[in-house]
Amino acid sequence: MMSSSGGAGRMSASCLVAETVWKDIESTHKVNDDQLWTLHFLFGKNFEGATRIVDQRGVSKISAHPSGRFIFQVRGESRRKEQYLCFAENFCACYSFFYDVVNRREQLCCKHQLAARLAASLGSYAEVKVSDEELALLLSTI
Repeated sequence: MMSSSGGAGRMSASCLVAETVWKDIESTHKVNDDQLWTLHFLFGKNFEGATRIVDQRGVSKISAHPSGRFIFQVRGESRRKEQYLCFAENFCACYSFFYDVVNRREQLCCKHQLAARLAASLGSYAEVKVSDEELALLLSTI
């Protein structure tokens, strides 16, 4: 039992550190080397993938009018260039999210979530405007 709660404690500490770094990046819309190092330490290969996706302009923010609700659409890195819908902080429609994050609990989040969070923090995403009805229809496909 103790190792289980110890693991949860580490996850919580990691999440807290990550959240602090994200808020710092959001406040300046810039990322420095120390922040990159910290995020890479916390997220490893998923963060590397996320930076590639953001560098290749693979993140869109789909915003609904008039509610202001939004979701991110993130392009995958495979040859097929799938598009994944995700809420940066708590959900992605990709296989890795369900396998590595939810089932095995080996990762805090997938690279698509990280890409969405990084792009949002830097203001580096394409903006797509839709109606509330269009967003509802899009969400029904998840």
